[in-house]
Amino acid sequence: MVDFPRCRVATWAEVDRWADEVAAQIRAVDRIPDTIVGLTRGGWVPARMLADRLSVKRLVSLRAQHWGVTATPQGKAELTEGLSGSVAGGNVLIADDITDTGESLALALEAVHAQQPKRAESATFLHISHARHKPTYFAEEIPKESWVWIVFPWNYWEDLGTLGTRAREINPSLEEIGQVLRERCGISIPAEHLEHVARLQGWE
Repeated sequence: MVDFPRCRVATWAEVDRWADEVAAQIRAVDRIPDTIVGLTRGGWVPARMLADRLSVKRLVSLRAQHWGVTATPQGKAELTEGLSGSVAGGNVLIADDITDTGESLALALEAVHAQQPKRAESATFLHISHARHKPTYFAEEIPKESWVWIVFPWNYWEDLGTLGTRAREINPSLEEIGQVLRERCGISIPAEHLEHVARLQGWE
C-alpha cells in the first residue's frame, strides 16, 4: 500500500510572518549575529530572509542531510558539506526552516562550535516539540501529536512531484492524483499546478 503523510502547504505570507517574528525575538535581546549559517537546503531561504531583516551581510552555508525525499527519513543525519567559510571568533546564528527531528540542527551546532565562535545560536521558523534540539529562536511550536509534513514554498514543486508520483501508483490521471492528495494528504492542489508538476516530472 502506498504511504502518504498528512501535509500542510505553507504560504509566503506565513513565511514572512515567521521571519518577522524570529527577527523581532533576536532584536529584543540585542543578539544580532555577524554571520548567519544557512543549513541547506531547507534553511537557505530562511537564512537570507533573516539576514535581510537583521541587516547581516555575511552568509555561510552548511549542508546536513536527514530527510531523503518527502516525509521519508533517510536514516541518521549527517553533514554532507562543511562550512563554506570560517565562523571562528564570531557571533553566529544557524538558520533552518524547521526542527523536525532536530538532528540536523544539533550536528550543525557541533560543526560551528568546533571552530570556536564567540557565540552560537540557532533559529528556525517552526519547531516540532519532540525534536532532539530546541532552537534558541523560533516563530511557532507544533505539538508532536499535531505533526504534519510542511510543504514550504522553496520545496513546493519538488514535494508535489514526490507526492504526485506516489499518487500515480494508484491512478495516473491528474484529476485522480488531485483527489488522492486531498483525501490522503489533506491538501488541495490547483489543477494548473498539477499540470505544471506533470510537465516538470515528465509524466506521460
